[in-house]
Amino acid sequence: MNLVIPAPIQDAIGASIDFVYGFAPLAETTVVFVPQFVTDQVNNLSEVSGQDTETLNYLLGMFMCYPLGIIMAYLPYGKAKHFFSFFLGVFLLQFTIGKQWIHHMLSSMLAYAMFLILPAKQAKFWVPFMAMAYITLGHLHRQYVNYLGWDLDFTGSQMVLTMKLYSMAFNLYDGELIAKGKADRAAKRCSAFSIEKLPGILEYLGYTFCFSNILAGPAYEYKIYEAAADGSLLYTKDGKPRGKIPSAVWPTLKPFLISLFFLGVFVVGNGAFPILDPTDPQKNIPAVLTTEMLAKPIWSRYAYAWIALFFVRGKYYFAWKNAEGANNTWYAGFEGFDENGNANGWENSVNIDVLTFETAPNLKTFSAAWNKKTANWLSRYVYIRTGGSLTATYGMSAFWHGFYPGYYMFFLSIPIVTTCERLGKKKLTPRFSSGGNWTPWRIICSLSVSLVIQNMIMPFQLLAGDWGYSYLKSQYFFAHILCIVFYFVVSQLPTPKDAAKKV
Repeated sequence: MNLVIPAPIQDAIGASIDFVYGFAPLAETTVVFVPQFVTDQVNNLSEVSGQDTETLNYLLGMFMCYPLGIIMAYLPYGKAKHFFSFFLGVFLLQFTIGKQWIHHMLSSMLAYAMFLILPAKQAKFWVPFMAMAYITLGHLHRQYVNYLGWDLDFTGSQMVLTMKLYSMAFNLYDGELIAKGKADRAAKRCSAFSIEKLPGILEYLGYTFCFSNILAGPAYEYKIYEAAADGSLLYTKDGKPRGKIPSAVWPTLKPFLISLFFLGVFVVGNGAFPILDPTDPQKNIPAVLTTEMLAKPIWSRYAYAWIALFFVRGKYYFAWKNAEGANNTWYAGFEGFDENGNANGWENSVNIDVLTFETAPNLKTFSAAWNKKTANWLSRYVYIRTGGSLTATYGMSAFWHGFYPGYYMFFLSIPIVTTCERLGKKKLTPRFSSGGNWTPWRIICSLSVSLVIQNMIMPFQLLAGDWGYSYLKSQYFFAHILCIVFYFVVSQLPTPKDAAKKV
């Protein structure tokens, strides 16, 4: 199952890839922070455990963030923390993806040069453009050389870096507008993250290579990183605590334990309810599309898919909760204190609210609870900067993920659901909602969101366009049809006077 590309274009692509690969020996010489004996031990552990080396490297890298975070917490504030953050970020990248770490460095330095040379008004366009172009080439290369395959390469960490560079470009622009007293609506809404001047190179690299979020995020704003690294999060300029500093033990331990639970959920559940063929997921017909599966009743097939998708989400819950705890070890996830010196919480490192996501009564809650810092990025720097365009926002999300047709089949379906949801909130919610979290109406809304979204999201996991289409066809496109019918029926209802009431 390969993409059909004309021969002349294939030749040109092949020549370009060969040209880039020609620099591989040079990039290999930069991998200097991972001793050979470490590599040998990991290879031995891989043989003993039966786990592939790439996955094992990634897991070990995630777990290493905890002891490294504890060290980070005890380092002096300022340059020592910035250097440690940068140095350990380089180490983790070299440990997990080897010579491909150089992409992170090249794109970071290119962006910094653009920040230095270009006015903020121009940098807010060209830096995001460069960052998106870089990750685009990475995605296209991955799909071209290993279509539908899975391997650990630089695109994962590059996706996190893309959000950081994209956000920083707007942060600097907003800071300039605010300093001149010309802040527009978007700049005012994002003023808490605005940056008055470009950080020094060490501070900048400490942020872009931050060890505790470089592998799986969350890509929080530069101001959040800076406050944790320079001590201003916890202390005033004269060294006095801003409030009673809370212990980081439970905020670290709790997400860590949750991450281990969901790692087990994924390993066990994905083996029992696979979506793809376990023997050859790249070439064989997916498990959800086999002849045996399609012979079952639709409710049985849907139930299997719903359960399988839940277990797949386990790997995301593991990665994000693990990263949450790692950031909390050195207070990067801490939100600081209010004006009375009371601790605010640890939301800065939270990338997933599992229970909220699984029981979301509407798409807004659903989207906000999943990959939260990516949702923030899309909201702050795409949605409100394009006048609230859902198409631009979900299109950018799909573009950022890559170019498999399954991504676009899902993301371009979401505006349909959003339109129906807005209509339902206007026409139906005032009639049936009585407030509260577990009212009958809330439960109906939660079940409806799960029913529709779990059907639409399967192509995202299948990747291939023909597989995604075949799956939706096997389900009779019921989610899309339900949305269309819902819209035409509900739109005929009169709007209640209390239309502003929300779910």
